[in-house]
Amino acid sequence: MDGDWRVDLERWLAPYLEGLGHKARQRMCPAYVAGLIGPGDRKSIQPMAARTGEVGYDRLHHFIGAGLWDSGPLEATLWEQADALVGGDKAWLIIDDTALPKKGTASVGVAPQYASALGKNANCQTLVSVTLASREVPIMLGLRLFLPESWTSDEARMVKAGVPEPFRPYRTKPAIAIEEIDRVIAAGVRFGCVLADAGYGLSASFRQGLSTRGLHWAVGIPRHQKVYPADVQLIFPVAGRGRPRQHHVPDTASRAAHAVLDDAKWRQISWRRGTKGRLSARFAVMRVRIADGPPQRIGASGAQHMPGEEAWLVGEHRSSGERKYYLSNLPADTPIRDIAGAIKARWICEQAHQQLKEELGLDHFEGRSWTGLHRHALMTMIAYAYLQSRRLAQAGRKKKNRRTTAATQSARSPAGHP
Repeated sequence: MDGDWRVDLERWLAPYLEGLGHKARQRMCPAYVAGLIGPGDRKSIQPMAARTGEVGYDRLHHFIGAGLWDSGPLEATLWEQADALVGGDKAWLIIDDTALPKKGTASVGVAPQYASALGKNANCQTLVSVTLASREVPIMLGLRLFLPESWTSDEARMVKAGVPEPFRPYRTKPAIAIEEIDRVIAAGVRFGCVLADAGYGLSASFRQGLSTRGLHWAVGIPRHQKVYPADVQLIFPVAGRGRPRQHHVPDTASRAAHAVLDDAKWRQISWRRGTKGRLSARFAVMRVRIADGPPQRIGASGAQHMPGEEAWLVGEHRSSGERKYYLSNLPADTPIRDIAGAIKARWICEQAHQQLKEELGLDHFEGRSWTGLHRHALMTMIAYAYLQSRRLAQAGRKKKNRRTTAATQSARSPAGHP
């Protein structure tokens, strides 16, 4: 990064500083963000303060961990800038989570739980993430801590960690994601489709919550997710004896997603160009009704979920031999290539998680409080948005220079020669 980035950062942060109000806090914010962006392997408060030499450790620590300021205006500015940079009808809103490995038991939310980055259970904190992305450029909008039941069942522990009262009741990750999506929508951030992996897609309440809000979505599902044919009919079964049946039942049984697609037609689909050529895999798609309606006793099968929303069932057969399954409520006339493109667009948030950790120290925070962790996460997101804005500006300048060069060469070429 060139030498004038600190001056440029101060200018770019001006709208954030207005939200902080107090002059002392207005000094701390640029110092903290610059510490995250600048050189050095460790991005916790003590080494950042030692490297800058301009702001002491105690003041930086107070700013993040104990200072009396509202993060709301800074979030609003971040979302406004993100929308201006990558928002629009073709943008994706990607829901995922990321794990921060931790030792001990005192840091807020830390517990033995599944860490996706490690691919196993580990002692860690888990953050539900919300990413806005388009043109393969992600900007992180939100990182909200998930509290396991070992925390929400211990009031004294939450009080000690400074968990605000509204966040103390237990919430699942899909429920947290819906709350974050509502905040993003209320702020006017523009996007066209919500994406999520199977950890969220397996939740019927999550999918239904998105549909209720009028949102398009494409989510991963477990292979055993039950579905009905799209033309399933509800009928009154004929009672062999006893009273007549009072409730409709489907005229065909639901089946697991993988079984439904076993006999489907699989096609090689390319969704975009990567650094090593076109990216492609084999896909199969089918219109279905999701078996996530109210439970209903159906003959000898016992209680079964009734047919719910009509959607696309999608199977992906990767070159490694692995098969993945998805559901999407994109319109019935959506081309299969567009469906595949939506499903595969989710990878960009994993890149953002990696960059936030490796380059900006998201997982380097050493404090234990709810407030400190979320403020540190907010600062890393602001730093990341700044770097993405520079990246887009640089790409725009290169594109403009290429157009100018091409026009100049064309003007100088002899008549009749391209």
